[in-house]
Amino acid sequence: MQEQGYIAKDLNFGEEGRQKLISGITAISKAVKSTLGPRGKTVIIESVNHLGGLTVTKDGVTVAKSIDLYDPVENIAVRMVKEAANKTASIAGDGTTTAIVLTETLVCAGIEHMVGDVNATEVIRLIREKVDVIIKRLSKQSRKVTGKRLLDVATISANNDKSLGKLITDTYNEVGLDGIVTVERSQTADTYAEITSGIKVDRGYSSPLFINNHKKDECILEDVKILVCDAEINNIMQIETVLKDIIQNGEKLLIIGTCSGNMVNTLAANVVKNGLKFCNVPPPNFGYKQHELMQDIALAVGATYFSEKTGDDLSLILPKDLGSAAKVVAGKDSTVILTGGEVSSECQTRVEELREQQVRTKNKGERDFINTRIASLAGGIGCIYVGGDSDIEQKEKFDRVDDSVCAVRSALQEGIIPGGGLALWRLAPDLEQECDHIEEDIANRILSATLKSPLLQIMENAGLNGESIMDQPDLIDDTHGFDVKNEKYGDMFKMGVIDPLKVTKNALINAVSVATTILSTNAIVTHARA
Repeated sequence: MQEQGYIAKDLNFGEEGRQKLISGITAISKAVKSTLGPRGKTVIIESVNHLGGLTVTKDGVTVAKSIDLYDPVENIAVRMVKEAANKTASIAGDGTTTAIVLTETLVCAGIEHMVGDVNATEVIRLIREKVDVIIKRLSKQSRKVTGKRLLDVATISANNDKSLGKLITDTYNEVGLDGIVTVERSQTADTYAEITSGIKVDRGYSSPLFINNHKKDECILEDVKILVCDAEINNIMQIETVLKDIIQNGEKLLIIGTCSGNMVNTLAANVVKNGLKFCNVPPPNFGYKQHELMQDIALAVGATYFSEKTGDDLSLILPKDLGSAAKVVAGKDSTVILTGGEVSSECQTRVEELREQQVRTKNKGERDFINTRIASLAGGIGCIYVGGDSDIEQKEKFDRVDDSVCAVRSALQEGIIPGGGLALWRLAPDLEQECDHIEEDIANRILSATLKSPLLQIMENAGLNGESIMDQPDLIDDTHGFDVKNEKYGDMFKMGVIDPLKVTKNALINAVSVATTILSTNAIVTHARA
């Protein structure tokens, strides 16, 4: 009989445990990596409850999230690979499939080469050290995104759908580089874009318990009331008048302000247990900048800003002092507030004041801060509504558009590099020279195989032999490669075969982080299964 308070454990050691980990990695990778590249295949996913129908997708993170294995050790590997994919998607918005391919290759190559008396700890240290160098070399290859290249990024990430690529590019061009683009499901079969007013807050939800969209780890509230204050809220009695009105009217409330731990827990408990629609987002920035940014937010949403700095008493706040928004999307690190309609005359006046202030300001840091405020108040927010003739079609198209929007955002932030796995492939030869030290030689072999793996997988998905394709005299420099879609050699930039640097970089970083953890593992403890 199991003693109360104790849970029996299973232990796996050494080679046996690592083989189970490899088995789990191979399973999830096999399902995901077939989607990579312009000729990648789709994956059909059955819903958990069998009632929501099927999902047909080429989105790596969607496929990965759907996979759980029965064996507990294999499932640990699956969860770790998901972590690499999810973290890549969270930071760069795309690259989940690439991260999984890199993780699998690194682990399998590591197991193959790290045998006998090899100092595994030293090999892992060298791998991590060399990856830092690789990232720096990748960054040097980056080019700024302009004109047609933006369209190329959008089209490639949308699975080479030119019409979707153009729609996404046009939307970004309309909102400007400082604008925001979101993706929603259309109520019709049509796919279209709308530009609306809004503001972005560089802070996310204060507790994951506010999340109501678990696929994207977001809290989404529509037709929401907004409280803006910089005074710390320690208990619900401080805003009792407002809360009573919100609850009685069945409304939703976003608090942009500092809430104590107890207050956050109280709000979250009411969300989880009572189904109330609350969310808290901490104030952006610090010091005087925080005060000015909070004023901007209050102005954008039509709220009265309650500030300790001006002697405001939070207990006096009334329902009429709340602002409102058509929609709020609060993520882990940022929040988008869609106010809807045109930019208010008050916001336009504030923007003009800021432009005049900018002209008078000589300090570069201050000018940059003013630029941020102007962009926040004047920058548009584009929303792409994705339609389809069926639920399955709409889901699949939504994933492609969402990936593309994220990829464009990443490309605008850090630039682009040659796509199709070429940028990583070109860095592999430097690692293929023999070294005097066995550990460094092994680290180089592992990394060389890893860097080549995305290109080889793209080729394999197209029914091509990557090694023979790349062993051609037509490849005259580092930007020349093979366009799989059109089956021709040339300059990848000119052919529009490009990837955002941010996506490739973070896929490699996260893959190495997870893979080296697995390679350094010698014991695995899991709950015993009956």
